[in-house]
Parts: sequence; structure tokens; C-alpha cells
Amino acid sequence: MGEPGDIYVLDELATGLHLADVEQLLGLLDRLVDSGKTVIVIEHHLAVMAHADWIIDLGPGAGHDGGQVVFTGPPADLVAARSTLTGKYLAKYVGA
Repeated sequence: MGEPGDIYVLDELATGLHLADVEQLLGLLDRLVDSGKTVIVIEHHLAVMAHADWIIDLGPGAGHDGGQVVFTGPPADLVAARSTLTGKYLAKYVGA
């Protein structure tokens, strides 16, 4: 992130972070988006998913059982549908 850019693709940023650090990370990502940047995050951390503007969920399973787009849309729609494994876990995380 030392070079200027308009699109950032970041992979598993929250791995190993304390929840307080995840909150700081989300603030940083918000500032990037607010400044007009596009931020694409590949992530399994539920707090990061819940905070996202848009989710692309791949599945229906992991590894050789995945590779298909099974959902695209806002996190709230994924929670409401509970149509994927990610949606079920995210719904439980947000208390829906």
C-alpha cells in the first residue's frame, strides 16, 4: 500500500488479528473507500464480511466442492436468504 492506486485487492487481512485490531482495519478500509478507492477483500472473518458493501460467495463447498458463484449482493441479503453456508454462519454472527 506504499504506492498510490485506485484499486486494492487484499487477501485474508484479518488472519491472526485481535478483534480490536479488526475494528481498526475496518476503519482503514472505510477511509480508502471514502476517498474514492475500490477495495476488494478476500476474507473469511465474519466481522469483515458483515461490514462489507458487497459479497461474492463461492461454493457450494470448499476445495474441489467449490468454485461456483453461489451468491452476490449486500451482506444483509445473504443473511436474509441463508441460502449458503456462509449466509447461515453470517446470520448467526449478526444475531439474525
